[in-house]
Amino acid sequence: MRIIYLHQYFNTPEMAGGTRSYEMARRMVAAGHDVHIVTSYREKDASDGRWFATEEAGIQVHWLPVPYSNHMSYSQRIKAFLAFALASRKKAIELDGDVIFATSTPLTIALPAVPAAKKKKIPMVFEVRDLWPEMPIAMGALNNPVLRWAAHKLEYWAYHNAQAVVALSPGMKKGVLRTGYPESNVAVIPNSSDNVEFAHDAEAASEFRAARPWLGERPLLVYAGAFGKVNGVDYIIDVAIHLLEMNSDIRILLVGDGAERESVIRKAKSAGVYERTVFFESKIPKHDVPAMLSAASMAANLVIDIPEARANSANKFFDTLASGTPVLLNCGGWMHELVSVHGCGLAMWQQPTETVARELEHALQNPEWLQQAGQAARQLAETEFDRDKLAGQLMQVLESAVAGTSEQAATIAPGDYSLSHDSGSTV
Repeated sequence: MRIIYLHQYFNTPEMAGGTRSYEMARRMVAAGHDVHIVTSYREKDASDGRWFATEEAGIQVHWLPVPYSNHMSYSQRIKAFLAFALASRKKAIELDGDVIFATSTPLTIALPAVPAAKKKKIPMVFEVRDLWPEMPIAMGALNNPVLRWAAHKLEYWAYHNAQAVVALSPGMKKGVLRTGYPESNVAVIPNSSDNVEFAHDAEAASEFRAARPWLGERPLLVYAGAFGKVNGVDYIIDVAIHLLEMNSDIRILLVGDGAERESVIRKAKSAGVYERTVFFESKIPKHDVPAMLSAASMAANLVIDIPEARANSANKFFDTLASGTPVLLNCGGWMHELVSVHGCGLAMWQQPTETVARELEHALQNPEWLQQAGQAARQLAETEFDRDKLAGQLMQVLESAVAGTSEQAATIAPGDYSLSHDSGSTV
C-alpha cells in the first residue's frame, strides 16, 4: 500500500514526546508499504514556513514549520491547528496514495484528510487519540456555545467520512459510537509497548543513577510527560509532603515541560521538598526514556480526576509496562482496572494523598513486591500491548479499507480486555 499518514505532531525518537506514529510507520515500511507522513515542525530552529522533507527509518516525512507548545493558550493552539490543516490538505493531495490515515489530536486533522481523500477517490481511516470536543469542553477551553456546536459537527463529520475509525481505548470507541457510527467499522488499537527498546537495562540504570548524586540507591518515583492542566502534576507534590513527614528516603524525579511547570516548582519550593526529595529535569528525547525507567522503582501516570479523562491511553503507561517498572496511577478508567487486575502497580484513584504516600513507602521498600509487580507489568506488555502485534492489526485495518471491507475493523481489533470501561481521553 501507499499510505498518506497525516499527524500534526509526529515525533522521531530524537524528539521529546510520544512516538506512536513513528513506530507504527516504520513497521509499515518494514512490511513493504510506502509511507508518507505529513506533519508540522515545532522545534526552535523552524525555518521560514516552507515544506521540507526527510527520511526517517525509511519513512518519507514532509514537515511544515508551525509553532506549537504546551505553553500556548487554547486560542493560539486552535490557530496552529487551522494553519496546519489548510497547508497539509494541498500536500496530501499532491502525494500518491492508496489510503489516507489521519490521526488526531487535533480533531482538525480531518479538515485536510476528508477533502484529500474525496479528491483522490481513496478511502480515509481516522484515528481517535482524544475525544474532542469533550476534553476541551471539560477543561473550560470551549465555553462559546457556537464553537461547541461547530466542534461537535466537526467530530461527526470526521468520523462519518471515514471508512474505518481506530480508537485508542474501549472508552474512546464508546465515544465514537455515540455519534451513530457503525460499531463494525471501529477498531480498538491502544498505545503500545516497545518491548525490545524498553527492556530493562541494568547498566543504563546504574549510569542514570550515578549521574545524579542526590539519588544513590534510594527508591525512585519518576514522572515523565507534559506539565499541562489536564496532567495535574502538582498532585505529586502533595504526596511528597506526606513522604517528607514520614521521613521517607523516596526520591521523586519530574521530567518534562508545559504551562504548569513553574507553578509546580513554586509549590515544591513552598512545601520545602524542592531539590530535597523532589527534583526537576527538562523534557528528554524518547530514546533516553528507557534508561530512566530502568533506574526507576516506579513510574507515575497522572491525570486530573474528570470523567472525560478516564479512557486515557497514555504513551508513558505502555512504556512503563515494557520496562517492567511498576505503575502508579491516580486516575480512574480502563488503565486503573488493568493495574488492579494484573497487580502491576498501585491503582490509587480517588485515594487521599496521605494514603498514597503510605502505600508508596510500603511498596517501594518491599523488594519482593517490586519484583512481582515489575514482572506483571512486563507480562502485560508482552501479551496484550506488544507494538508489533498492534501494528499488524493497524495494517490489516488499512488494508481492509483499501479492499472495501472496512466492516472487518472491529473483528480485526476488538479491544476486549475483559474489563469494564469508561469514556474519556488520551493525555
